[in-house]
Amino acid sequence: QVQLAESGGGLVQAGGSLRLSCAASGSIFSKNLMGWYRQGPGKQRELVAFITSRGSTNYADSVKGRFAISRDNAKNTVYLQMNSLKPEDTAVYYCTADWTTWGQGTQVTVSS
Repeated sequence: QVQLAESGGGLVQAGGSLRLSCAASGSIFSKNLMGWYRQGPGKQRELVAFITSRGSTNYADSVKGRFAISRDNAKNTVYLQMNSLKPEDTAVYYCTADWTTWGQGTQVTVSS
């Protein structure tokens, strides 16, 4: 069974950057599709980005050109590089493996 642990959230000013990490254990990580979701205050959880086992990526329109998802199979870790952050990016960010396993989330707060 996969276990996920996110890190890297925090408080940042608009225009700043953060890199989130999600460390996975308990599975053959390289075979997992990995994704990031977020849930802002009063909003539904939404898909931010995902990366397949072969490295293909997909992004929500709201983050295209600003966020980049990547994975390091040797470290069993997936990353989300977030640049040009906006206040509307404020949310709890969750990592998922194969849409079935979820981490506890990490808070990202972007101040204006």
